[in-house]
Amino acid sequence: MRPERDAKTVWAAVLVLVAFAALLAGCGSSSSGDDLKFTGSGYPGGDPANTRNVSASIESSNVNNLVESWSLPLEAQSTYGAYASTPVVSEGVVYSQDLVSNVQAISLESGEVEWEKAYDSPSHGPNGIVVGDGMVFGATATDAFALDQETGEEIWSVKLTRRGTESIDMAPGYSSGLVYVSTVPVTVNQTYGPGGVGTLWALDGKTGKKVWHFDTVPKSLWGNPQVNSGGGLWYPPSFDGKGSMYIGTGNPGPLPGTAKFPWGSSRPGPNLYADSVVKLDEKTGKMDWYYQQTPHNVFDWDFQNPPVLLKAGGRELAIGSGKSGVVVALDTKTGKPVWKQPVGVHNGHDNDPLYAMRGEYSKIKKGEAFPGALGGVIAPLAADDSTLYVPVVNHSLTVVSGSETSESGAATGEIVALDIATGKPQWKKKLPAPAYGAPIVVNDLVFATTSEGFVYGLDAKSGGEVWVTSLPAGTNAGVIASGEYLLAPAGLPLAEGQTPEMVAYKLG
Repeated sequence: MRPERDAKTVWAAVLVLVAFAALLAGCGSSSSGDDLKFTGSGYPGGDPANTRNVSASIESSNVNNLVESWSLPLEAQSTYGAYASTPVVSEGVVYSQDLVSNVQAISLESGEVEWEKAYDSPSHGPNGIVVGDGMVFGATATDAFALDQETGEEIWSVKLTRRGTESIDMAPGYSSGLVYVSTVPVTVNQTYGPGGVGTLWALDGKTGKKVWHFDTVPKSLWGNPQVNSGGGLWYPPSFDGKGSMYIGTGNPGPLPGTAKFPWGSSRPGPNLYADSVVKLDEKTGKMDWYYQQTPHNVFDWDFQNPPVLLKAGGRELAIGSGKSGVVVALDTKTGKPVWKQPVGVHNGHDNDPLYAMRGEYSKIKKGEAFPGALGGVIAPLAADDSTLYVPVVNHSLTVVSGSETSESGAATGEIVALDIATGKPQWKKKLPAPAYGAPIVVNDLVFATTSEGFVYGLDAKSGGEVWVTSLPAGTNAGVIASGEYLLAPAGLPLAEGQTPEMVAYKLG
């Protein structure tokens, strides 16, 4: 998860927030359609449509037979925890990347490490890898790389960052022989440093050669590269199997502005293509359409999650979401909204970015605003044929001035189920802590986590709690399932004695 505030980072703030909470505590009918279904494994979103609907043997009738099978220490020492990505499973092997960019191949059955490639390049995450055509693709903070799937030997490495104010924070996308990796205007040491541009690169999978690039924001940075920055991807693109790809993009900066340029006045206008869903030709990078959820963002409301590609009501949809706390279903042909649904807590600040863009500063009220920089939909959605499962964080910020906001100290979570065809809420499951990790759908269950380190198995139709277990540490990572196994990384230690580990549960 990429940081979004001046002089802070999201994962650093997450760590402080959840640690502080622990201290206080005393220690419609639809289907994905045949043309949108994919086979194979190795994609961090479950499939190239990023549905996070995975094939496994676990279901409500046997979930209570899950027992811990093995665990593996997560020894990375990044500023933002040990682990934030979603591991992937391919042919009985777990492929995993930690927050210093190291990659491991792990036996799903035994938990034994088969090979490891060390990079020791600290990342703020969510990072991660994708497996395809006999290779493991990933990135360090500065370079994209390809490893041999069997041995871990590096095949190629290509630097993508242009300057010290840029880095890479995503798991790559992979389709038809091309690897897709984006830079972001943030590093582990600096947030929204001047001149940082989020650029999406398409690379040849065999050689790493640059094929095309798409600037998610202009390199001119709206006329002021000495102050401004923006754009980039947190997560892999989504692919429709027809030659098109869909991306969700991050913020412009600085946020909310500076003393000299309050309310983002150094970057006038809507700041395209930040905070948007963008449809591109995957072979050429040519843009088909864009939809911008938050023009002239001032409150850290990225639209960063990978669009989920589904079919409902006879039309194909790209469903975007992000920290604005709004889920939007877009027609894939036109980019026009089919429905739009706010989730979580909102308290009247949704139009503040528009007021800032228009110079109507008196309409922006000081005080508490929902969602905050750590609020909204931070982690990717999951979906089955009829329902979206949305992880929500209810967290606020305090509006101090046009150059300053501050964070509140409390946050809760919930999982909200939305009808794919209409966007109408079907059920809501309140959680005692933020849902920073991405959920998955497995048969008739939804698995979700909280930052405190609990994994919940929920009934997909009702949201009822079917199964719950605690992890050895807190977590800001996604879970994954394969065969009889459920994998849950816990890389966010919150209290003395907690140990970062990846835990594998198996049907016993």
